[in-house]
This record gives sequence, structure tokens and C-alpha cells, in this order.
Amino acid sequence: MEPTFWQQRWRDNQIGFHQATPTPLLLKYWPSLDLAAGSRVFVPLAGKSLDMAWFAAQGHRVLGVELSRLAVEQFFAEHGAQPAIEDTRYGSHYRAGPIEIIVGDAFGLDSDALQDCAAVFDRAALIALPPDLRHRYAGAVYAHLPSGCRGLMITLEYDQAERDGPPFSVPEEEVHALFDRDWAVTRLDRRPIPPDHPGFVGGVSRLDTAVYRLQRR
Repeated sequence: MEPTFWQQRWRDNQIGFHQATPTPLLLKYWPSLDLAAGSRVFVPLAGKSLDMAWFAAQGHRVLGVELSRLAVEQFFAEHGAQPAIEDTRYGSHYRAGPIEIIVGDAFGLDSDALQDCAAVFDRAALIALPPDLRHRYAGAVYAHLPSGCRGLMITLEYDQAERDGPPFSVPEEEVHALFDRDWAVTRLDRRPIPPDHPGFVGGVSRLDTAVYRLQRR
């Protein structure tokens, strides 16, 4: 899946994945990570997620990465912030207060970029990627997060034969296959999403969401 796919989605305002409120499962399970105030949280494929503003309101610093410059500009504009902009080898860094978002490719980040991230929140990154890129993502991007890093990951599960992604179905056995070598993975929750819920994916007979806690070994 090429970067131009997501950039076009933002240009066409086809962003049904964007939520108008912070993720409810994030609010419920984030305290289980027991992070210190001021910890830096990595948000891959960040879009203009309100979860980033929620993290900042909890006293955390945020590092997001997003392919679409339009999404990043909209995030800061919608929060009434005028970011400072700096270009580095990773892309254009937009910074305002405790929030920094890189307009660039998550696969272009390295250990230097992520070395002080104490946590990662993955709501829309893993499920946005087809199987081959999921393996690369777990083996490259997550590999650059430091030892002891904690994470919260939210996935979707449905019969992949019923529709094409994104979002893609990522069953629990795949989550373990991708991450167990380097991360301790614990499923915290799995629940059905009702068909009348705004987050329901059309064209499937059943849709579940699952929440995992991760800790880097």
C-alpha cells in the first residue's frame, strides 16, 4: 500500500477512521500502563487524532508520525496552535507545546528518533497495513522502541474474506506471532462492535475489537 493512497484519502476527506472524540478503550485501559507524568508517547500513523491532545492533557509528551501534511496542519489548526516547523532527515517536524508530529514515513524512523519514547499507542496503524507490511512494521518500527517501552494496541477482527481492507482484520494469533519475540503481550479486552455503531466496518457480518498491553523486553 503506497503512501499516496493515504495522502489521497486526506485530500478527498475520506477519513472515516478519524474519531470525533478520544478513543474510549484508550481512556479505560491507558491507566494500566502506569506511566510517569512527562513520559513521551509515540503515536504511529497519527492522522489528526484527538488521542494526541488527550495524552497532552494527561501531562505526557507526544511524538506522532503521519504521511499526510494536510492531516498534521489540520490537527494544529483545529487546536488553535501555531507550530514551529523544522526539517530533519525524518521529515518536517511540527511542534507546539508537548506535541510533536513528524510529516514522514514511520518506516523511516530509527532508534535515535524513538529512543526516549516510554510508550506507544497503536489504534489505527497495524490495522491499516496489509499482511506483508504488518510484518515489516513489527520487525522494523517497533524494533526501534527502547527496552521497557509500554504500549496499548487496539485491533479489529472480522472475516477477511468478506471484504478487503483497510482496515484489516488482525486476529490475536497474528498479534502474538508478530510481537511475542520482543514484547510481552497481554490481551486486556475483546468485544463486539454493534452494527449501528459509527465505527462498524461495512460489508462484514461480525466485527470485534481487541485491546492488548505490550511491554518491550
